Amino acid sequence: MKFILPLLAAAAIVCPLSAANADTPDMIGDLIGQVAAKVEPFLDTFGLKATLYHMGVRGIHDHDSLGCKVVPMRTAAVDGINVKRHSVLFIKETVGLPMPDGKLHDGYWFATDVGGGIHPGRIDLFTGKGRLSMLPMLHLNLATLTVAKVGEFTGCPDA
Repeated sequence: MKFILPLLAAAAIVCPLSAANADTPDMIGDLIGQVAAKVEPFLDTFGLKATLYHMGVRGIHDHDSLGCKVVPMRTAAVDGINVKRHSVLFIKETVGLPMPDGKLHDGYWFATDVGGGIHPGRIDLFTGKGRLSMLPMLHLNLATLTVAKVGEFTGCPDA
């Protein structure tokens, strides 16, 4: 499992960009998606039912249970038992979604939070500030997503 992130990063660097379709707005995102599709059969994937949350909901703070700043489209809240905090997760269905900075999502999330409403088989995905931040992901709310643990991190993930 620990070799997956470096493998994806190396593939994105080594593969020529000209191999991606020139009409595609995000060639790197497409390339990551293609590599992920090839690697996915070797990953230990599981389905988790997703719930979206945003800043502005009662009880949602700007820091998670690790004390890290919550990051839109990167912070995931997990049950802490089946999926542990400090896990780097790859969520296939989020690849290509628009990020707050205008780039497209690469599918990587950081399990830094837990919550009382999160039970085994569930995951909460932080979308940002306000209800409108949920719009790009609304179709994933209450859907079962394909999740793979692809690594671990220490401290707080980089924003």
